[in-house]
Amino acid sequence: MNGEERIISGYKIAEDEAENNLRPKLLEDFVGQEKIKQNLGVYMKAAKVRGDSLDHVLLCGPPGLGKTTLAHIIANEMHSQLKVTSGPALERAADLASIVSNLEEGDVLFIDEIHRMSRSIEEILYPAMEDFALDFMVGKGPTARSMRLALKKFTLVGATTRAGMLSSPLRDRFGVVLRLELYSPDELTKIIIRAARTLGIEIEKDAAIELARRSRGTPRIAIRLLRRVRDFATVEGAETIKLELAKDALKRMDIDNLGLDNVDKTILETIIDKFGGGPVGLDTLAAATNEEPSTIEDVAEPYLLQLGFIARTPRGRVCTAKAYEHLNRKVPTAIYQSDIFSEGQE
Repeated sequence: MNGEERIISGYKIAEDEAENNLRPKLLEDFVGQEKIKQNLGVYMKAAKVRGDSLDHVLLCGPPGLGKTTLAHIIANEMHSQLKVTSGPALERAADLASIVSNLEEGDVLFIDEIHRMSRSIEEILYPAMEDFALDFMVGKGPTARSMRLALKKFTLVGATTRAGMLSSPLRDRFGVVLRLELYSPDELTKIIIRAARTLGIEIEKDAAIELARRSRGTPRIAIRLLRRVRDFATVEGAETIKLELAKDALKRMDIDNLGLDNVDKTILETIIDKFGGGPVGLDTLAAATNEEPSTIEDVAEPYLLQLGFIARTPRGRVCTAKAYEHLNRKVPTAIYQSDIFSEGQE
């Protein structure tokens, strides 16, 4: 299974494009990320008081936490037009030059997956961000000369799931760097209730709490689960999503009480059953589970690490006592006696 197609993956899939009508339009309607909301509100208000554009903003964090939504909110709050592109879509320097040269005063340019831009395109972006200008060469050979094209002042909003992959020169040109954190069950419950209202279906608070508990701290997953549970409710003729219906639907989707699906459980069971609890290397684990290494490392592993079900050691991945207990397995005495967890993380 492609990790980006799993129901409980935070990565965007085609179905999620329909979530645009669920996005809050204003900062005050955005649920969660309170510190980010407070600071971003101050930065935008100060820019409007000065009659200036907002500084360039870098949004970091796992997929599905609301980086794209915040970009739309910034444009709305600043009364600006939003232009959207992504790092992989910018294949040539001319692509970026065409976009930034057509921006109007105060426009917001949103570049998703900005860490996937090529270095040559980054170099075009540096003067555009810093001096609001494009530098390019005219002619070839001895007659070639450098020219500078002035740009209208704009705000670049970059989103990345891997801030460490950004080059230092690019990262340093962002005046505002915001790191999004996973959401609490209470915050996700509010998001689910609001989304259900927009989708035109009633949901009891207990059912919303149950969905929130299994959403891995990610709003995109919460809304995706709500849509799937709504399908079950529609087929059963239920006008309201109640707790029992939600539990039954989640069980039929093989999503357990912590939000783990079959892929997560297969990884844990493989480490325990085939490799004695570990350690086991990433490539070996990928081959044994028939999954891509990137699916394990980017999609499944972060949440398993957060739950404390696995640990990464210099010798590979190992399962902890919590993983054994969650799978109703007897915890080997060797786990408590092993010094493997004292050797540090990878």
